[in-house]
Amino acid sequence: MGRAREMGVDGDICSRALVRLLLGHHSVDPIAEPQILVISTILSAMAYNYPPEKLSIYLSDDAGSILTFYALWEASRFAKHWLPFCKQYNVEPRSPAAYFSKFCNPGDAFNPTKWSPMKNLYEEMANRIDSVAMLGKIPEELKANKGFSEWSSGMTSRNHPPIVQILIDGRDQGSIDSNGNALPTLVYMAREKRPQHHHHFKAGAMNALIRVSSEISNSPIILNMDCDMYSNNSESIRQALCFFMDKEKGHDIGFVQYPQFFDNITKNDLYGNSLNVINQVDLPGLDGWGGPPYLGTGCFHRREILYGRKYGKDYEEDRTAGIERQTAKNASMLEEKAKSLITCTYEHNTQWGQEIGLKYDCPAEDIITGLLIQCRGWKSVLINPPRKAFLGVAPTTLAESLVQYKRWSEGHFQILLSKYCAFILGRGKIKLGLQMGYCIYGLWAPNSLPTLYYLVIPSLCLLKGVSLFPKIISPWAIPFAYIAMGKHVYELVEALQYGDTLAGWWNLQRMWILRATTSYFYGTIDTILKLLGISKMRFTITAKVSADGNASKRYEQEVIEFGSTSSMFVIIAVVALLNLLCLVGGLHSLVVDGRIMGLEPLFIQILLCALVVAIHFPIFEALFIRKDKGSLPFSVTFLSLGFATLAYLITIA
Repeated sequence: MGRAREMGVDGDICSRALVRLLLGHHSVDPIAEPQILVISTILSAMAYNYPPEKLSIYLSDDAGSILTFYALWEASRFAKHWLPFCKQYNVEPRSPAAYFSKFCNPGDAFNPTKWSPMKNLYEEMANRIDSVAMLGKIPEELKANKGFSEWSSGMTSRNHPPIVQILIDGRDQGSIDSNGNALPTLVYMAREKRPQHHHHFKAGAMNALIRVSSEISNSPIILNMDCDMYSNNSESIRQALCFFMDKEKGHDIGFVQYPQFFDNITKNDLYGNSLNVINQVDLPGLDGWGGPPYLGTGCFHRREILYGRKYGKDYEEDRTAGIERQTAKNASMLEEKAKSLITCTYEHNTQWGQEIGLKYDCPAEDIITGLLIQCRGWKSVLINPPRKAFLGVAPTTLAESLVQYKRWSEGHFQILLSKYCAFILGRGKIKLGLQMGYCIYGLWAPNSLPTLYYLVIPSLCLLKGVSLFPKIISPWAIPFAYIAMGKHVYELVEALQYGDTLAGWWNLQRMWILRATTSYFYGTIDTILKLLGISKMRFTITAKVSADGNASKRYEQEVIEFGSTSSMFVIIAVVALLNLLCLVGGLHSLVVDGRIMGLEPLFIQILLCALVVAIHFPIFEALFIRKDKGSLPFSVTFLSLGFATLAYLITIA
């Protein structure tokens, strides 16, 4: 693990309620997830259309990096100009990185004398942050400023003390923007990390952040965001609070979940990352059964439910606790008290990670946490306004996408096989429809086994002339045709209806096969090994920005990026080559040699094999045609050809 950053904002729709946003971020280095990406997300949260004196922004940096603190320090100064600019001109989105990249020309709505200087201020800040990140150290003159003295030469990302610094104190009358208005509170946090203590990855970072925020502002509503998923709608807080504060039905709502959308999806969704059908069909469909799961980002929680509170009809929230806590201590006292809450030993002999906070020991800590909340009687709500609330960064290479889905499928499968399976834990507590909604994703990983069977065995049997399906003219072939055609036609219509293109649907079919043969297969194996006690849980980070500029261009041109010797790519190439060899060999035996039975008994297998070959066409390009760095390396070509040829020879022997 490298770095986990969680950020939070706390705010209030009236004088009685406070809201905090907790933004989560995991990174290994500034190249994988650049600091400016994180800072822009923070600034977008600080600029919500909401009373700033009721907002507290928390950034949690598990690596305890002085470079991250420096970036946040820069953001605290830039915010004094950015926030009034956003509110004066009603800017959307309020992430400066997203805004200035999308709007190169301000148009008639802006006074150029205001817009250009703001863009220059942002670029100057971004250049300073990038320069410091590249040098790996901050300027010497800054070390005398408050907060920078917390770092010593012996600190590393896995070995550092707890750090809490309030960069902007919203209660201080001197914390104002360039127009003289109040600024939100801005807090940097790095929980203590020691090699001999397990830190529980993102769940541990979130739980530490929940404790720190409780000491500094203690608001009853928390918004958790990933720091690579900026706020795209300045009204998101108010929209979510409408559900919590509804007089008739708001009392039983535990959390309000926004869908995950991405702003870097190509026209035809090359890697099938858009999640359009899941966000617009599957998740809304769960609203009638008790609500969607907690997705780990873009989610408003009641603080009390994260402390394990069960739902009761007599529930009455204490709306004054946050205000009282805020006025009790000064910033220095709050910082010192908060540090004691994020030491490595604080959670020993407590229920943190079990009954309190996010659940530990599962890669899908968000899903299992949401399930536990719903099993305690709370409901959830999905909100999907016309203007998307949050936009993130989807993986831009095949390897990153496969690693991400491996983690997701493994986490869901572990839940399915544990005592936290929705059918076991949720029995009598949540509705059957919601139980089924949770468990369908748990079948992603084991689905790899029948998928691999259909990709390999029918092709090998075609080569041997062994028929596995009914003749095409037989009535028994009708069920196969009905299921196959019905499924794919329905999926195509559904995809087109919710924003995908025809080419995008075809890409999604390819990605399903690639994920099943690699991500889901690896997730199945790792889950079984973990259940047997052979391996331990790991948390793999996916890079958000490619370090290769040419790779970014290939992504924009919708050319699949390989470029490494991953074992996943060997499996993909073997499946593609094996089906090509079997198709050619089978047709040769049928047409030329006349050694195997006629066309009718083998028609379905020939069609299946041909479809597999067609869907793998980009793999053949990467193996034999492309010469760029994103193609498959020679070692992968050599190994895959060897394995495919060996299987071919054994079959025909």
